[in-house]
Amino acid sequence: MVESNANPGDAGSGARRDLWQSVRPYLEKESLAALFLGISSGFPFAMIAATLTTRLAQDGIQKSTVTAFSLAFLVYNLKFLWAWIVDGVRIPVLGRLGQRVSWMLVTGVFVIAAVINLALARPAEDIVWTATAAVLVGIAGATFDIVIDAYRIETLKPYQLGTGSGMSQYGWRIGAAGAGALALVVAARYGWEAAYMACAAFALPAMLTALILGEPPRRKVEIARKGMAEMWASIAGPFAEFFTRAGALIVLLFILVHKIGDTLANLTFRLLFDDLGYTNDEIAIYDIGVGFWALIIGVFVGGVIYARLGLKKSVFISLVLMAVSNLSFAFLAAAGKSNLGMAAAIGFENFASGYGGVVVVAYFSALCDLRFTAAQYALISASASIVGRFLTGTTAGALIEAIGYFNFYVLTTIAAVPGIVLFWWMMKSGLVDAAMGSAGSVGKGDPPA
Repeated sequence: MVESNANPGDAGSGARRDLWQSVRPYLEKESLAALFLGISSGFPFAMIAATLTTRLAQDGIQKSTVTAFSLAFLVYNLKFLWAWIVDGVRIPVLGRLGQRVSWMLVTGVFVIAAVINLALARPAEDIVWTATAAVLVGIAGATFDIVIDAYRIETLKPYQLGTGSGMSQYGWRIGAAGAGALALVVAARYGWEAAYMACAAFALPAMLTALILGEPPRRKVEIARKGMAEMWASIAGPFAEFFTRAGALIVLLFILVHKIGDTLANLTFRLLFDDLGYTNDEIAIYDIGVGFWALIIGVFVGGVIYARLGLKKSVFISLVLMAVSNLSFAFLAAAGKSNLGMAAAIGFENFASGYGGVVVVAYFSALCDLRFTAAQYALISASASIVGRFLTGTTAGALIEAIGYFNFYVLTTIAAVPGIVLFWWMMKSGLVDAAMGSAGSVGKGDPPA
């Protein structure tokens, strides 16, 4: 009989080491910074979303007017038009702190001022000024996002992009939900003016993070330019650099189509629940309760899988998961009202969304050239949602009425297939690697991805 020399404790120690290796990236300073950046990124969106809707409704504003305020979100899709300013314009005096740090402070103050301005608006007395104030919050929030995204990408090392994206997703949810909850609690006691002013403090985490960590170590600075021709070059440069890469048009096509099915489906879930006869309490329990925890788990798993399998395999898995999650709602529509079915569909969809939010955002971050991070990520993130939002707004309701929920969700699943096939081909042809930006390249002093 051959005796084993293995120590019985080795297996346990190995498991603990594996667990620590999975958790450790979440505790690194760059990943923690992404969490605080995400908190500040999420709160302006909440101020002009459900929070403002509630405020307007309580002020007796007509529903048609309330829904028109959603136009304030359009500025988030247009932010690429002025993102080049964040990359190329140096702020006097404060610029000594660094390009990213100085812009973080200025845009943070801009957000605080815009939120306070909206706090002082009186919807019942001047709805036009209230709408203008909401748009200003949107512009400030979108510009703040440009700086935050650039700072996050340039702070994270290539191997941290997945984990950092996950922490940013956590932070965004905390910022949006925290600001929304704080606004409701303070408004009930001290009024909406005080509520909005209190929420303005959510801009501070990103500002303090920038001051503490300083200028991102991976940031690359372009040579200063003077004159109109050079200024135009600085505007066009980020886009020209992207489109001169191998297969850039195919990559852009993937960005445009990869989330069409998911976006089409997501906006219609509440319509399905209502038509199936779910009560508000049931929707709150399953859609918000179960969905929140499933998303949290998905974000964590996404970070771990990204670290274990790498960028390409983890992104491919996310595309498949998002497509299948749409199909789960087709089964729910066919089965009729079922609490277990709803919990399963919502749980799976939010898990897939959380997982995809990490790895796909990491991929989009890796596509950026570190000389043009702000402009290129603004372009990529805007392109990722614009087609789906347009199709949702123009066709989703009509399609449901024409073919029913089951066929609609099957259609959204089919709509996700081109993105899956295209990315698979990009992987096999080497295009994913060939089109990668410097943000996704391992540099000196970076651990291998």
